Amino acid sequence: MLGAWLDWHRATLAVKCAGLSHDQLRERSAPPSGLSLLGLVRHMADVERGWFRQVLNGEEVPDLYDRTTDQDADFTGAASGDVAAAFTAWAAECDLARKAADAAPSLDVMSTGLTGRGNRVSLRWILVHMIEEYARHNGHADLLRERIDGAVGD
Repeated sequence: MLGAWLDWHRATLAVKCAGLSHDQLRERSAPPSGLSLLGLVRHMADVERGWFRQVLNGEEVPDLYDRTTDQDADFTGAASGDVAAAFTAWAAECDLARKAADAAPSLDVMSTGLTGRGNRVSLRWILVHMIEEYARHNGHADLLRERIDGAVGD
């Protein structure tokens, strides 16, 4: 059930982005915010990588976007970011996340890696957190899409 809800939220973000031009995907919500649909896709690709690969599996893979000089590089870099590369990275990270979750013996398995606060968390915790993360950002996506072309709904 948790995996199905997470996939539903992933699909919802894809629907919010469907049919838009590259410029529309890069369109910011309202200055000074750097929030855009492309920024959300880039952010969620990095979040998928972070929770499933870096935390759950303890993989030593770098973040997708360099945050050494810009903590919000996933969002701010969207202004000139490669749209195809962002969607490809997001799809790849979602696939790897599904594989990591499917490989776990149970929802109670604890992460190999640590959170930013130095904790180990269960796969169940990660899945619930990811559902919350997508739910929050899909609300942003809904408002962004309505602003761009008036489209609303799931």
